[in-house]
Amino acid sequence: MRSAGAAATVTRLAQRVVAPAAPTPRGQLPLSWLDRYPTQRALIESLHVFKGRADAGAEAPARAIERALAAALVSYYPIAGRLAVSDEGELVVDCTGEGVWFVEAGASCALADVDYLEYPLMVPKDELLPHPTYPESDLLPEDSLILLVQFACGGFVVGFRFSHAVADGPGAAQFMAAVGDMARGHAAPLVAPAWGREAIPNPPGAAVGALPVPTELRLQYLAMDISTEYIEHLKARFLEQAGQRCSAFEVLIAKAWQSRTRAAGFARGSPVHVCFAMNARPALGVPRGFYGNCYYIMRVSAAAEAVSDASVCDVVRLVREGKKRLPGEFARWSAGGGVDDPYRITSDYRTLLVSDWSRLGFAEVDYGWGCPVHVVPLTNLDYIATCILVRPSAHKPGARLITQCVDAGAVDAFHKDMMRLD
Repeated sequence: MRSAGAAATVTRLAQRVVAPAAPTPRGQLPLSWLDRYPTQRALIESLHVFKGRADAGAEAPARAIERALAAALVSYYPIAGRLAVSDEGELVVDCTGEGVWFVEAGASCALADVDYLEYPLMVPKDELLPHPTYPESDLLPEDSLILLVQFACGGFVVGFRFSHAVADGPGAAQFMAAVGDMARGHAAPLVAPAWGREAIPNPPGAAVGALPVPTELRLQYLAMDISTEYIEHLKARFLEQAGQRCSAFEVLIAKAWQSRTRAAGFARGSPVHVCFAMNARPALGVPRGFYGNCYYIMRVSAAAEAVSDASVCDVVRLVREGKKRLPGEFARWSAGGGVDDPYRITSDYRTLLVSDWSRLGFAEVDYGWGCPVHVVPLTNLDYIATCILVRPSAHKPGARLITQCVDAGAVDAFHKDMMRLD
C-alpha cells in the first residue's frame, strides 16, 4: 500500500522482444512516398488506460496481451521487422521477423489512486512508455523500430510507441484492435491487413519542405473537457446563422483557433494558420485493411483579426471552406501540380497543427477487459503548436481537447476564452 502523499512510481520488471507466433515471410517491402516523408520517422506515443482487472485464476492481462501480440504479428508481420534503407537508397520495411519490444512494469499505486491518469499526469509519462535497455551489440537506432509496447498494472495502462513510417492513426488503431481480437479468442484479426502501398500517390517532383526548426518558445500543456451542451450550443448557433449543420470537430477547432489567436495577441494583418489532417482513404479507394499512411493536411489561413474579431460561426465557415478544398487540392498535388508541400510541419508560432483522435478507433480497442477509460496522445516537441481532439473519459460526455499551443503567459487567457460561449 502506498503511503499518503508518496509519489507514484513505475518499476520496469522485465523486457523482451515478442516475435510472431508462427513463421512469417521475409524480404523487403516498399514504403509509399508519404511513408518515407522525413518527419514520419518519429515514434508516435500514446497511453491507453483500462480499468479492467483479471478474475482470480484467469489469464493476467500482461500475459494475454503478450500472447495476442505474438499472434497478431503473424498477419501483421511487417510490424515485426525493422526500418532499413534499400540498395536504391529508399526507406523500406525489412521483414526480419525479429518482433517488437514488450516491457512489463509494476506500479506503486492503483490507477484509481492517480485518478486514472487524468490531467495533470501524476506519473511521469516516460515511466509509462516503453524505453527498453538495449544491448551494446544492438547498433540499430531506435527509430528503426516499428513498435514498442509497455504494460503497467493496477487496472492497467498500455503505452505504445508506434512508427509513423509504417502506420497512420487509423492504421495503428487497426493493429491494436487486431491484438484485441486475438486476446479475446479470435483465430485471426477481424480485419485482415493489406499492404497496398501502390495505391498512395508518388507525385512527380513533389516538394519536401524544411524540417521544423527548434525555437526558444516553450508551449504549455493544457487539457480541457468540453461539455455536450457547449458543443450543441455552438452547433445550433451555426445552424441558425448559416442554415447548415456542422460537426463537433469543426466547432471545437474553430473555437480553439480563435481563442489561441486572441490569447497570443498576434498583430492585426499578421497571417495565422490552422492545419489539420484529413483521411484520404475514401478519395483513393485503398483496399480494406490498409494500415499505412493515407491522409492529406489541409491548411487554412487568414489575417489575425479575421479570426480573433469574428464570430465563432464565421471561423467555422473558414474551417469548412478549407475542408471543401480537399478533393481538388489533393488531386493537383497527386498529379505534381505545383502545390506547396502540404505535409510540412513548422515551428512557426502562427501555425496551429490539429489532430482528431476521437474517431481513429483507439477508444474501441478491447483486450478482454472492456474498452479504455481514455486514451492519452503524447507530444514531445513543445515548440510546435498542437491541439488534439480526443474522446473524454468514459464517464464524461462531450469531448476533450489536449493542447500545447500557447506559452505560459497566455495559458490563462486561452483557457478563459475557450470556456466562453460568445
